[in-house]
Amino acid sequence: MITHLRYYLNVIFFTLSFTLFAQNLSISGKVIDANGSPIEFANVIISVENEDSFFKGTSTDDNGFFKLDNLSVTTYFIKISYIGFEDFEQKIVLSGNLDLKTIQLKVIPESLDEVTVIAKKPVITRKPDRLIFNIENTALTEGSTLSVLKNTPSVIVSDGSINIKSAPAAVYINNRKVQLTTNELIQLLESSPANNIKSVEVITNPPASYDADSGSVINIIMSKNLVTGYRGSVETNYTQGVFPRYNAGTSHYFKNNKVNFNVNYSYSNKKINRDQDDTVNFLDDSNQIDEIWKSNVNRNTWSETHNLNLNFDYFIDDKNTISLTSTGLYTPYFKYKLKNNTNISDENENFLSRFTSDNLSRDTKYNIGSDLTFRHEFNDDASITFNGHFTVYDYERDQNVFSNFFDQNNTFVDDSEFNTLANQDTKIITGKVDYSLPINESSNFDAGFKYSNINTDSDITRLDIINGSEVVNTDNTDAFKYDEKVFAGYLNYTKSWGKWDINLGSRAEQTNIEGQSLTLNETNKQDYLNWFLNASLSYQLAEKVSVYSSYKRSILRPSYTDLNPFRFFLNENTVVLGNPNLLPSYRDHYKIGTNFLEHFTVEAYYMNYDGAFEELPRQNNDTNIIAFSPTNLDKRVDYGFDFAFDYYPTNIWNLYFLTSFYNIKEETNFGEGSVEQNQWSNYSQLTNTLSLLEDRSLNVSLLLVYGSRNLQYFTLLEEQLISELSITKSIFSKKGMITLSIHDLFNKQDFDTSTKYLNQFNSSFIDLDNRYVKLGFRYNFGNTKLNTNERTTSAEERERLKDLN
Repeated sequence: MITHLRYYLNVIFFTLSFTLFAQNLSISGKVIDANGSPIEFANVIISVENEDSFFKGTSTDDNGFFKLDNLSVTTYFIKISYIGFEDFEQKIVLSGNLDLKTIQLKVIPESLDEVTVIAKKPVITRKPDRLIFNIENTALTEGSTLSVLKNTPSVIVSDGSINIKSAPAAVYINNRKVQLTTNELIQLLESSPANNIKSVEVITNPPASYDADSGSVINIIMSKNLVTGYRGSVETNYTQGVFPRYNAGTSHYFKNNKVNFNVNYSYSNKKINRDQDDTVNFLDDSNQIDEIWKSNVNRNTWSETHNLNLNFDYFIDDKNTISLTSTGLYTPYFKYKLKNNTNISDENENFLSRFTSDNLSRDTKYNIGSDLTFRHEFNDDASITFNGHFTVYDYERDQNVFSNFFDQNNTFVDDSEFNTLANQDTKIITGKVDYSLPINESSNFDAGFKYSNINTDSDITRLDIINGSEVVNTDNTDAFKYDEKVFAGYLNYTKSWGKWDINLGSRAEQTNIEGQSLTLNETNKQDYLNWFLNASLSYQLAEKVSVYSSYKRSILRPSYTDLNPFRFFLNENTVVLGNPNLLPSYRDHYKIGTNFLEHFTVEAYYMNYDGAFEELPRQNNDTNIIAFSPTNLDKRVDYGFDFAFDYYPTNIWNLYFLTSFYNIKEETNFGEGSVEQNQWSNYSQLTNTLSLLEDRSLNVSLLLVYGSRNLQYFTLLEEQLISELSITKSIFSKKGMITLSIHDLFNKQDFDTSTKYLNQFNSSFIDLDNRYVKLGFRYNFGNTKLNTNERTTSAEERERLKDLN
């Protein structure tokens, strides 16, 4: 009775204290080990009684001390943890400032004889518009972010490309487009550890909140911060292909109650080889072979690149956050060296003459983009986000081309030499407002606006070397100004009820473009308003059977270089030039599919492209010049059927198989007659992943990707087999990681191409530097249990930045 009386008196006392005094209480203490030494960066979190989610967290300082303040009178549960030690847990009835004094953590016994470690399996979740690959706390997080993408279903990472099956994909991190070109992005992801990735979303039907040019999206979702503290890592890898390549990087994360900060830096030093054998059959007026030009081309590129990514969040209070994000790329050294030897023969392959051409270019560039974001959360779980973005991009190239010409007796007869100086300066400014409103537990409404302005100034000067002096070649010298303004707005609605899920969205974009060639005194203007709709619907037929369908309309805008009419000569007979009259391309994507028996998926899709464009080679049979220029096609249709199978034969072995049978049809009129081509093809992917040893610290993955003959913009690409074996091993109590990977195991990744229509007749064999062995090491330090929320923000316009050819 007395005990109960005391309890009720305490309740009354706490209630009075609550009403009479400010609720600014605190819990503090010191954490030590068995030797009495302070433990730095131990996680300290508290939760409120009868609530599942954590309430507040911090970490110990370098003396082992911690303090949690701004607390109220209530009952808490405190948990203190640090890697290698047993967790400390205690219930606290807080009525005033509480000092827990000294807390000693006990070391976990190192013996694993009594412990069974079972690795968590990656889980694949399929929705009408996307596939979600959940990898949090799985063996995949022990590798790099790039290795996670390589193991993600339907995602193919190869030299210079990240695709969803055979189509290029836009890469986002936490719903923000990454600010780098594909090659730069691959380099950054390769040096970024994967232990803070929660899942990867493969989105084939992005909602209206995504930019209209995001036809297909890979969205990397990072884990959220739960506690404060510091974590860092250093990493390096060595790659041996034709030549050695080196890469090193470091990442650092820090968070307390007010600040979330992370920075990543990487450096790469590479020399890449490429060999190519080209055959061009120049035709006479009857389209019979007149001359055969066979070229052997060797190209080497040397580069040094610095990448820096910075994210800073300041939590003003529980409802307001301000963030600064910046990505910097600096390439102080880039050398491009091309050696070409061309033999010319008649239709019977009798030798007529030959020439050699050496091309040496030196580039420098920097690319700095920054975002400032403010987010406010309302009491009804609604939120509004304001984002401003600025990019400055500068690119310079100095080129020298020297050619020697030989007659039918292989005797030297003449030479030619010229230099070019090219520059590109681009500035991008964007502003965005996004509003999200949860209508109820099963539906959500989103709306937003965006404005972007892009300005590009570029010029090229060709200097012919005549009698040792430089003379300006006015026919191939020009300056180009480009201005683009885009106004966009969107609405999106999602709802789930019963067995149904629906997603409806609409986006409108008004685009105003003006391109001006100053030397040629030509101006090209484009003004257009477009609507982009997206819709998806799914229905759960039975416990293990669902059906879904979706539709998405998207746009692909030309890059600034594509619209630039510059003529850039690789040699006297090969030229690259832009097309100021190039129009945007539109894609309508339809899909229907079903998931059944947990492991199987069958889909059918249809994609119609209006004005699809690509850089096409066009041979001039009169001047013997090959010109590469972007061109709009009249029609392109891609349709097919996909079959996917995902299964765990055992707890440690994952098997994923995808095969797609598809047809591509292309047609256009080049002014010399209409061309129509179509081709049925097969794309297949097989991924095997094994987690070995008792603690699952050894992981082995084998990736095989097969592509049969396929059609890409009136060019046939012959079959290709991509293969990669990767092995990772955790060491130093999982603070260290050794990686070994072997690419192109069967030497089948190089490929042949052929083009034959109207008066075009040429072929090539491409031998890329894609057969190599890579050895890497990463070491984590600081609070290695800390979960972080690395974010990368970006403006979508940066994706269209493209180096001068």
